[in-house]
Amino acid sequence: MQLAPATPQPAPAARWPSQLDIDLQRKDDRTVAHHQHTGGLRVLAAHYPEGPQRCHLTLVHPPGGLVGGDAIDLHLHAAPHTRALITTPGASRYYRSLGSPAVQRTRLHLQAGAQVEWLPLESIAYPGCLGENRLQFTLESGAQLLAWDLLALGLPASGAAFASGRFTQHLEWPQHWLERGGIDANDAALLRAPGGLAGHAAQATLLLAAGSPLPADQRAALLEAARALAAQQQSDVWVGATSPQQHLVLVRGVAARIEPLLQLWQDIRAAWRQTAWQLPACTPRIWHM
Repeated sequence: MQLAPATPQPAPAARWPSQLDIDLQRKDDRTVAHHQHTGGLRVLAAHYPEGPQRCHLTLVHPPGGLVGGDAIDLHLHAAPHTRALITTPGASRYYRSLGSPAVQRTRLHLQAGAQVEWLPLESIAYPGCLGENRLQFTLESGAQLLAWDLLALGLPASGAAFASGRFTQHLEWPQHWLERGGIDANDAALLRAPGGLAGHAAQATLLLAAGSPLPADQRAALLEAARALAAQQQSDVWVGATSPQQHLVLVRGVAARIEPLLQLWQDIRAAWRQTAWQLPACTPRIWHM
């Protein structure tokens, strides 16, 4: 009896894990960042364009993107009354997968009175990717987090629509707020129906979260600023602003391309900085390079 040759099985996707741990400490009147890493993700530099109290950190991932099997873990601990802005020089790219997911997990813990801006540039979900981007944060009394999440589906400028693949976004503040959504390229109702994304290939969330309740008049001013700036946008940018509870103010938007949303989010972030913290915008210089 002759046995048929075994069907070759695809080799498992290589996994390239990366982990970055950042510890913000206050030394006299200065915020100092200590960090250690394994894998590709690391801190490029620390700058103090606003003075010693507020540290600006730029994160880089030299591989330039994630493929199936890759995993990135970032943990940030902000000691009491530290101040920091964290961003990236470019987009995070989730490339086509052969079957394994690519995952990025970020956990932020802000102790009492800390202020952190979490402002990475957009995630790009390439056609055929299997990606997940998770952000979880905890805030102690008096701590505040100004953060955004930006997602571009496919490569519309190159004519490469998000025609296959899946991307999951997970934003969580335990015991306060949870938003988790899976975008499947085969879900025509979600991607194209008026009750879904209505053909928009870019979406974004901007939030200001506070460990202690925000005063009602301040929440109203934050919402007013966001709505006034949104009203100046072109018609294919859809934006809504809300405050579902006294600890949180949210803005969400969709557009055909990520660029107008990113610009609007930068403008709202500048207005919120002034309203909530009495600070000027101070755009990270890496965004202009």
